[in-house]
Amino acid sequence: MSARALLYTFSPKPNIPPDTSLPRKRFGSDFKPQSPFRVRVRINCQEHYCVIRVSDRWRRRGKVRADVKSEQYEISDSVPESVKFDEALDVVIRGEEDLEDVGPWWERFPKRWVIVVLCFSAFLLCNMDRVNMSIAILPMSAEYNWNPATVGLIQSSFFWGYLLTQIAGGIWADTVGGKMVLGFGVIWWSVATVLTPVAAKVGLPFLLVVRAFMGIGEGVAMPAMNNILSKWVPVAERSRSLALVYSGMYLGSVTGLAFSPFLIHQFGWPSVFYSFGSLGTVWFTVWLNKAHSSPLEDPQLRPEEKRLIVSNCASEEPVKSIPWGLILSKAPVWALIVSHFCHNWGTFILLTWMPTYYNQVLKFNLTESGLFCVLPWLTMALSANAGGWIADTLVSKGVSVTRVRKIMQTIGFLGPAFFLTQLSHINSPPMAVLCMACSQGTDAFSQSGLYSNHQDIAPRYSGVLLGLSNTAGVLAGVFGTAATGYILQHGSWDDVFKVSVGLYLVGTVVWNLFSTGEKILD
Repeated sequence: MSARALLYTFSPKPNIPPDTSLPRKRFGSDFKPQSPFRVRVRINCQEHYCVIRVSDRWRRRGKVRADVKSEQYEISDSVPESVKFDEALDVVIRGEEDLEDVGPWWERFPKRWVIVVLCFSAFLLCNMDRVNMSIAILPMSAEYNWNPATVGLIQSSFFWGYLLTQIAGGIWADTVGGKMVLGFGVIWWSVATVLTPVAAKVGLPFLLVVRAFMGIGEGVAMPAMNNILSKWVPVAERSRSLALVYSGMYLGSVTGLAFSPFLIHQFGWPSVFYSFGSLGTVWFTVWLNKAHSSPLEDPQLRPEEKRLIVSNCASEEPVKSIPWGLILSKAPVWALIVSHFCHNWGTFILLTWMPTYYNQVLKFNLTESGLFCVLPWLTMALSANAGGWIADTLVSKGVSVTRVRKIMQTIGFLGPAFFLTQLSHINSPPMAVLCMACSQGTDAFSQSGLYSNHQDIAPRYSGVLLGLSNTAGVLAGVFGTAATGYILQHGSWDDVFKVSVGLYLVGTVVWNLFSTGEKILD
């Protein structure tokens, strides 16, 4: 039996030139050489084994014309070697790897890393919009005659909304998908940023509400990001992808602190909010066109990348309900919560009180303090990405995920603890700044430790888990910042650092005793 068949290639880009075995003049001057192309289809029939061999004759505009011949074989216990097949349809394309390389590099760039870069951009904007108030509050308080207590109230109002939406954002992301939640968060906080100058002119209550609304938008971002990356990024790439995304926050702080003074000086303080906030709408447009909550929802994802992701990531089944009792009964979950609290206590204290420390202890003026505050953020961005690559390399070489997470987080705890204990013995301001930068640099190894662990132990509920642990982290920031003021009023900076070091040590013990890199929740 023979027939004439018209087949389409299995390549994403069908404009493959025809075979060189045919005369050039038959196709015209645009004919180009082509490597051989063969398709073998094996079909399990109910009564016969059918093998269809397709030999390439000629191809143009992505189509293949071929002679098709079939051979029949009777079913027997021993299937001939030439007709062995898989249970399902088996399609073999010779030269498939070569076909993947067709097209511009930006079309061949892995889609999962497009998602990672977009999440990185979102977190860059997140911290740009967050830190601009710390600079703009100076001319704002002078214009509206705000006293220090009012300034503190305005600065803290952001955390009202931020704390409120950590767990809610995780539940929302796990049930409806990370694309919608992260997109909502970015556009919500961008609008709130743009409205900040208007609210300030209307009155203080309106400004407090707008700042709380901004916190609501940024509060859902981290759980949503965790959810979407748990579906897009394989385990072997998890640490470096999360490190890159979180380094967006650090670089966002650097960018905000660097550009805000210039914009205020040239165009006035409202320009900071208008310019930074408008960038969110640009990001949102790209996000809607390029992002999907999971690989299975992306029609443009190449089959080979989809197979890689789906075989190495979390289940794609949507979460219908959250098993709170089961989640809270697991020791590794509580290890995450306690460790996140201990980690953020020291981190928030350093990042909140660092300018004051530079001014009071190291005797830097405000300009110098602002300049040196940028250094720890830069150090964190670099070391976070270095730690991510180290962690993924260890996993790829066969080191267990549990061991890798414990090693990286132990560095994230003991590194800052060591450098903080050295501050009381340092009299040189440059050495003190270097010590602070090293403290924050080793702190960033936590991105490959506890911040990656949510996806390890419960990939389907990673958004909820991050919401739980980050709630503890935010509370640590709120209480730690307030406690530091009380300690400084009755003690010294050495006392502040001792409390942080103590919590770092507690976190180290809890993490190494109870954490795991294995999945504990399906």
